[in-house]
Amino acid sequence: MQSYIFLDLDDTLFQTLRKCAPGADLQVRAFLPDGTANSFATQKQRWLWHWLSKGFKIVPVTARDVHAFERVNLPFQEEVVLNHGAVILDKQRIVDKVWMDRIMQALPMYHQKLLEVWAEVELYATRHCGFKPRLVNDFDTIWYGVIKHSDGTEAILKTLLDQVIMPHPHVVDGSLYWHLNGNNLALLPKIINKESAVSYLLEGYRKQHPELLTFGAGDSKTDAPFMALCDYALIPKNTQLFQTLALAETA
Repeated sequence: MQSYIFLDLDDTLFQTLRKCAPGADLQVRAFLPDGTANSFATQKQRWLWHWLSKGFKIVPVTARDVHAFERVNLPFQEEVVLNHGAVILDKQRIVDKVWMDRIMQALPMYHQKLLEVWAEVELYATRHCGFKPRLVNDFDTIWYGVIKHSDGTEAILKTLLDQVIMPHPHVVDGSLYWHLNGNNLALLPKIINKESAVSYLLEGYRKQHPELLTFGAGDSKTDAPFMALCDYALIPKNTQLFQTLALAETA
């Protein structure tokens, strides 16, 4: 039986230094464009990678663009899902044309809506200090927008979310959706999501392997839909998804 794991990266397999315990035994896992180390794996996370690499075909499923993914210091060998599901690379790191064509055919009807909301986001950012909005452009296409804040907290991003993004008609009607996790607020067209990309890959894997065992691993609420496609789910402790499930149990 062939085993696959669809694996989120940031805050699942490694994280920034500020999220690591003081004095922890860490190993560098990813770098900034200037070569500075900025993501680290704990001893348990290194053990997890060692265990997974022995028995699973590992498919990264990440919000990172191709350049940020290339700065991850791990030997991935299978397909890769990038940009929240907008782009899939094959094993040779060539864009999956079938998937790309599917996304590009649908994207234009959402693109203008994204830019309209984004103009309001940028206007808000000019009037309030610390906000850092950025449109993610990869493979010569704008896929989605992300906002961070200089104080590094989720609460201040929520003010922008509540006042600008959530009430906007393009969000209310479901054309766009948002995701907030820590110091990261993303605004995306509904056609760009990890679940659809993983579903596409699973369809192909099942044709290759009559018997297939699948795992999904992730830390965020937006990881839950693709994890639900798998036979088993792996959730890191004290992450957004873990805390969401824990609160649901006590409600």
